[in-house]
Amino acid sequence: MEFKNISVEIKDKVGIVKINRPEALNALNTETLLELSKAMHNLSFENENVRVIILTGEGKAFVAGADIAEMSDMRALKAREFSHLGQRVFHFIATQEKPVIAAVNGFALGGGCELALACDIRVASDKAKFGQPEVNLGVIPGFAGTQRLSRLVGIAKAKELIFTGDMIDAQMAHSIGLVNQVVPGDQLMTTCIDLANKIASKGPTAVKLAKTVINKGIQADLSTGSSYEAEAFGLCFATGEPKEGMSAFLEKRKPNW
Repeated sequence: MEFKNISVEIKDKVGIVKINRPEALNALNTETLLELSKAMHNLSFENENVRVIILTGEGKAFVAGADIAEMSDMRALKAREFSHLGQRVFHFIATQEKPVIAAVNGFALGGGCELALACDIRVASDKAKFGQPEVNLGVIPGFAGTQRLSRLVGIAKAKELIFTGDMIDAQMAHSIGLVNQVVPGDQLMTTCIDLANKIASKGPTAVKLAKTVINKGIQADLSTGSSYEAEAFGLCFATGEPKEGMSAFLEKRKPNW
């Protein structure tokens, strides 16, 4: 599948999607969002060999935001449609079954921060910068940043970042729980690929169900979430994978999924 603004590479069981508009700091316009949607659907549904997906950016930015040049001429209804488009694409990334790792190589601002928030795990280069600076332009985050950021770092810190539009470095992002780990820039992709391969070596159905149950359960009360977990736990045994995993454990060998 050919794309103009992104690239897709598959390494064994890992799909790597790179936003590739370095001249625009990988800003997300409508065309790029639609291409990202197609690529993610393809890796999620059409390529069963891919078990983990990595999202990153070309050049010095992960994604520097939504495309201001495109947004500057929008009227209210068009802006609302653009917001819904970004939310649909990011919702799919967040809820489709395969784990997604954000390899944040540089600026992750506005829509770029929101894209990272939609991923399951965020690994940042020590040169990465994060922020939701939309208020500087007279708007608010439109790709669910007001919702995901507050759920991840807490409502008080989310309000501070969104109200001020301040940009924070990778270490601060790590300290508030926005990213999982920070690594030197030249080790970013190696770290993410190693992590992706580690996840890909686990029971594939178990990983998918774990993601689904965590995502559903966090929106529910403890009793309901625990019920989701019990159903998914039982469903694992319908696949035959627990038998292989437990046999491999008892026989002191690696499982053959």
